[in-house]
Amino acid sequence: MRLEFTPEEEAFRQEVRAFVEAELDPAIKAKVERGLRLEKADYVAWYTKLYEKGWITPGWPEDHGGPGWTPIQKYLFDEETLLGGAPRIIASGINMLGPVLIAFGTPEQKEKYLPAIRRSESWWAQGFSEPGSGSDLASMRTTAVRDGDHYIVNGHKIWTSYAHFCDKLFCLVKTDRDVKAQEGISFLLIDLDSPGIEVRPIKLYEGGNDLNEVFLDNVRVPVENLIGEENKGWTYAKYLLGHERTGIAGIGASKQQLLRVKRLLAEQDMADDPHFRRRVAELEIELLALEATGLRILGENQVFSAPGAEASMLKVRGTELRQDIFELLYEVAGSAAIPFSEDAMRLEGKDPLIGDDERASLAANFLDSRKLSIYGGTNEVQRNVTAQMLLRG
Repeated sequence: MRLEFTPEEEAFRQEVRAFVEAELDPAIKAKVERGLRLEKADYVAWYTKLYEKGWITPGWPEDHGGPGWTPIQKYLFDEETLLGGAPRIIASGINMLGPVLIAFGTPEQKEKYLPAIRRSESWWAQGFSEPGSGSDLASMRTTAVRDGDHYIVNGHKIWTSYAHFCDKLFCLVKTDRDVKAQEGISFLLIDLDSPGIEVRPIKLYEGGNDLNEVFLDNVRVPVENLIGEENKGWTYAKYLLGHERTGIAGIGASKQQLLRVKRLLAEQDMADDPHFRRRVAELEIELLALEATGLRILGENQVFSAPGAEASMLKVRGTELRQDIFELLYEVAGSAAIPFSEDAMRLEGKDPLIGDDERASLAANFLDSRKLSIYGGTNEVQRNVTAQMLLRG
């Protein structure tokens, strides 16, 4: 199987590759390639370069600051930036809230929020999951009660990615408990510096705190911060999650880590080992099949159509493949991958017991990869979604 792009698409690929080589800070590139921890300043530095180029919101339409790319161009941009060692675009305001605002927000909301998102002046966290209500969002217990021109919000959100980076929260809340679960949910925009909000970091296995808890105690939110209609938030959430799960497939990220596998094999004079050659070939075939499926879906959908079951399929296979690659990295490095030190996760970190820079982060990277099949809706739930949408009737 061969995936071929048009001459125009290949020219665009080269343009992106040249831009990354010219503009990416070598220190940030070194962190990404070695699997080290990135700080908010690293992301903002790279996002600022993309903003100045007009590339920071690759999936947005032109009239809202997007570059006007085709789905294939967006795909090539993602692949080439990751292969070039650039950080992923993790900002939820860009990947999740932006499309929802563009599709369902008022003109005033779009004018107020979208430019600041593009300039990385405001960072948004996703307030969906709750204790005991992760993939089953409809069972959430956070409430919003109307009080004049405000909602009074009380509740507890968890697994809130990068909330410690953020100043705002887009949040699902219960506004009507007397109707079916999905019909009583609304979508609110909340300032994280509002009185009554506390953000607590969750310490992860690999030492990071990308995930957080958010506690909301009688938080007053202006009614003008409601997206769309009251009690219709489930519609907007499904639209958002379709875009999130398509991106979670992580084809570019898988290619990035496969290059890392090959580099480690070459450094250890193991590139011709039959076992590892077979494992690499198997993963490359699996990745090629996933890529072909993803490109086929891109060809069938417009940039801003809401993906359906195909998004769940890509999420499941893509995250499992990425976990397989991290397991192979761990196997290739052998005993050198076993030690773990938080100090070694920083570019300037020094820990002589851990070994060289290339292997020092592998234990943390492997542990971190276990969450891939959980966030964005667990893979078990996504299999149910796929079955219900494709096999019913």
